[in-house]
Amino acid sequence: MGFVAFFIVLTSLMFLTEKFTNKILRVQKVKISETAGKNLDRWGRGIILLVFLSLLWFVIDFNSDTIIKYYLMSYLAIILGFQAIMEFIFIKGSKQYISTMILLIMSLFIIYNVDKFLTLEQM
Repeated sequence: MGFVAFFIVLTSLMFLTEKFTNKILRVQKVKISETAGKNLDRWGRGIILLVFLSLLWFVIDFNSDTIIKYYLMSYLAIILGFQAIMEFIFIKGSKQYISTMILLIMSLFIIYNVDKFLTLEQM
């Protein structure tokens, strides 16, 4: 039950951080699918997903929490990094990519320290 509550708090924290960052930077959220990079975004996300799904078999085979954590961190870094690059290229005149990078850094920090947060919760 504690993990579910932690996940809900984490998700809402990330959502609020994105909204707050967009408000500070005065960013109007634009989807990449509404720009000329629609197909490139789809293909890129599909290829990244395919690669990580094919690697998932090997990650689960090791049965190590640390390896799974680093696997999720690398997937998150690559997918959000790809999104930030696509936003930088195809959404000209917007600072939306900065919001994505802040979300990326914050989420990587939280995932890296998630074992410390859950250990404190159990005390």
